[in-house]
Amino acid sequence: MAKLLKRFIRVVFLGTALFSAWVGYRVSKPVELPIVPYEFSIEQGSSVKTIASQLANAGVLPDAWSFVLLSRLMGVATSLKAGDYEITASISPFQLLQRITRGDSSQSEIRFIEGWTFSQLRRILDEHPALRHQTTNLSNGEILRLIGATEAAAEGLFFPDTYFFARGSSDVAVLKRAYRAMHNHMDIAWAQRAVNLPLKDPYEALILASIIEKETGREDDRRMVAAVFINRLRSRMLLQTDPAVIYGLGDKFDGNLRKKDLLSDQEYNTYTRPGLPPTPIALPGLASIRAALNPATTDALYFVAKGNGESHFSSNLSDHNQAVSKYQKR
Repeated sequence: MAKLLKRFIRVVFLGTALFSAWVGYRVSKPVELPIVPYEFSIEQGSSVKTIASQLANAGVLPDAWSFVLLSRLMGVATSLKAGDYEITASISPFQLLQRITRGDSSQSEIRFIEGWTFSQLRRILDEHPALRHQTTNLSNGEILRLIGATEAAAEGLFFPDTYFFARGSSDVAVLKRAYRAMHNHMDIAWAQRAVNLPLKDPYEALILASIIEKETGREDDRRMVAAVFINRLRSRMLLQTDPAVIYGLGDKFDGNLRKKDLLSDQEYNTYTRPGLPPTPIALPGLASIRAALNPATTDALYFVAKGNGESHFSSNLSDHNQAVSKYQKR
């Protein structure tokens, strides 16, 4: 009986060793790809069985079960990363598993541009083919609640930048990252602000930064434009900024800002209402945020576009009117 038991143990041990060697051979042998380069995507939340079957059916793996077994033996069955992958040469199942575990994929990207409105941002978000769209049919307020925002309006809250993500990621996740990025930049800029600014909190600074973003794209002029608006706020003068009026007109704006538009009162008309508009009017970039909180030292109260991207600044109305005649009425 003892001899039979020993023989049985030896057989089991030998069988296990042979099976392990065979599996090891299968997962370490490079597989010829069906096409080169071979591209495939792993969707968010896919199980290791789904991934293995997908790759086995495509001819990238010799079979699905050995890949599943290997992932479980290595303890990475739940660590496979979603994304877009490209294989440019023969690869073994073991090497492939390592790549997917590392998330060594080609990431998708989306870019939010300085000066965009939230409507423009949402359109680009909705049109992106690599995102999982959870916000398409939601209102702005519902989106804000979903990302945990405390503000009442979505305009201006998302930092303009390029965001990378794995295919199949949620648009909510991208918005959360952009929202957190804006808050982080605002917190840092607010802590480093100039003294005695007529701005009561970072949100008012964000509103001013959005106006600066729409008023000029010239780096050298941003701090001067900021100073004009800061000086006007201090003097309780109307800001009289056209981009805010245009934003308030919404779809009514046809590309031509008329005198009647400047005289018609609405909440974003800074020609009829004092102080800042109620919300930002666009996505401000970091340069505009820094300018809003660290304006130039000047007594300028007016500026006018020269027509070449630059602005002319004046400290009194008489000089400003002359500049307007020179640069805009010629």
